[in-house]
Amino acid sequence: RGAYLMGLTTFGKYETEDHVDFTVYVPRVDEHFVGSLAVVPLQLLGYYVSVAKGLDVDKPRNLAKSVTVE
Repeated sequence: RGAYLMGLTTFGKYETEDHVDFTVYVPRVDEHFVGSLAVVPLQLLGYYVSVAKGLDVDKPRNLAKSVTVE
């Protein structure tokens, strides 16, 4: 539908490049730490996309609907 597809993979898995528009590579680590390592580039992507769209990254819209404080 015209969207850009990003691939997030470890170094050495270059077959991903054939199926995506751009690839972000992270170092190979133990499988228990993959999620912790992958979240860093994804958080940065979200931050820079929000800034580029002119959104306030310190006050996300509808945050109060998702988070409740007692």
